[in-house]
Amino acid sequence: MCHILLQDPKFFQLLLQIDIDLAEQTRARKCSCGGVLHRADYPRKPRACLQEMRADFSSRFSFCCSQCRKRTTAMSVRFLGRRVYLSLAVVLHSARLAGHCATAARLCASLAVPVRSLRRWREWWTLHFPGTPLWQGACARFMPPVATAELPSSLISRFTGTAAESMERLLAFLTPLTVRQ
Repeated sequence: MCHILLQDPKFFQLLLQIDIDLAEQTRARKCSCGGVLHRADYPRKPRACLQEMRADFSSRFSFCCSQCRKRTTAMSVRFLGRRVYLSLAVVLHSARLAGHCATAARLCASLAVPVRSLRRWREWWTLHFPGTPLWQGACARFMPPVATAELPSSLISRFTGTAAESMERLLAFLTPLTVRQ
């Protein structure tokens, strides 16, 4: 997978537009109580974000009900749950470590990501991700089966197209994991 995407402003713009669309779909659904959802974004300080895109990535789209005040957060391709690193960085850096392209220490130094973070991400991909409802419901659709020990590399390779297209599809596939169910 091409790490050039981490430096591509057009790809970051695409991710932002996808998130805007996902937020609009969430807002249009209304609250379960029937109330109107009003914008109440969460501030974020995203790491691994291009400097020129930092302002656009400084909030996570969320909503608050006008009646019951319940919060609803939109799914996202930019953020993978509550992680401070962008989902693109989590996927690409974890894949790179899984592919054994470099030792963990060398990789962390070159990416400015703490070793602990990379190890935690690898643990999440290999131990926790396979137990998620998303993966439990989707893993049988991949033939031959995806090697869970090599996640996310083995999963990235299943999404076809250019580097940008395949990463967009993978991040869209992961969106249910970005919100609490």
